[in-house]
Amino acid sequence: MEIQNDFSLKNYNTFGIEAKAKRFIAVHTIAELTAVLEQNKSDKKFILGGGSNMLLTKDIDAMVIHIDLKGKKIISENEDHVWVESQAGENWHEFVLWTIDQDFGGLENMSLIPGNVGTTPVQNIGAYGTEIKDTFDSCNAIGIENLKSRKFTKEDCRFGYRESIFKNEVKNQYIITSVVFKLTKRNHKINTSYGDILAELEKNKIKEPSLKDVSNAVIAIRQSKLPDPKELGNSGSFFKNPILLKTDFEKIHHQFPEMKYYEVSETEVKVPAGWLIEQAGFKGKRFGDAGIHKNQALVLVNYGHATGQEILEVSKNIQKTIFDTFGIHIEAEVNVI
Repeated sequence: MEIQNDFSLKNYNTFGIEAKAKRFIAVHTIAELTAVLEQNKSDKKFILGGGSNMLLTKDIDAMVIHIDLKGKKIISENEDHVWVESQAGENWHEFVLWTIDQDFGGLENMSLIPGNVGTTPVQNIGAYGTEIKDTFDSCNAIGIENLKSRKFTKEDCRFGYRESIFKNEVKNQYIITSVVFKLTKRNHKINTSYGDILAELEKNKIKEPSLKDVSNAVIAIRQSKLPDPKELGNSGSFFKNPILLKTDFEKIHHQFPEMKYYEVSETEVKVPAGWLIEQAGFKGKRFGDAGIHKNQALVLVNYGHATGQEILEVSKNIQKTIFDTFGIHIEAEVNVI
């Protein structure tokens, strides 16, 4: 283990933003992590996973601890289900593909989401009709201050739409070290409810899709809409889809009858933020090296040398325009640092 000073984080965030860490260390075992926390108790700490859900707007005046714990294993199984544990530093997409190769069902709709396994419960990531909470069993974490290990159950995590206890009540108090998922071994619940997936399967003349077929369809859709962070800096969807009370939405919908929406409960509807941004004329726009992707209005991109502050200004411009136009506030899904 080596602590490095004034360390560039350009290759440790998917936006490719140039920012420096005052001090930086990568940990590969729980013993190393515990030792670093113990030996640097008085230092400010910044926990870094895959760097896929953050926008760096400044240098990090703290000790950046990069969680690089690796490994995955089956910890329990019965005839119908298997419980798989993945260490926090495993790449999410590679882990999803591994589960599919074992014919374990439940994660296939979340193929190709950038980032590492350890951060998935924090955001309750989701795509194409599924979320982490659907297959999440538990996660193990270490208290940053007391160094005690704690297990969080699904109930403990208080999952919501892109929400969890880790973004609220215990924010910055724990480091997730591993996550356990409960997956199906047979009678897989294939979810093709999203039109894009159905269209992709029909295009390939697949009538009874396997887990791999669904994963391949999702990968094809995401690749057609979303830029590869290795080629064009981005963090996937920058904004959450706003959820509105039906009573409020009906007033807005009366004024904008073409507005798309999805019912999420008897009292709430979800409006696609991408549709709002596109209608406001931002899709494909560029402001210097910061911009909005040409194929997906939800994705803000770094064309090469944009600063985090420049991308943040673009996001604020979008938020203000959407509110002024539709009376709807859209929240950032990405963590602004």
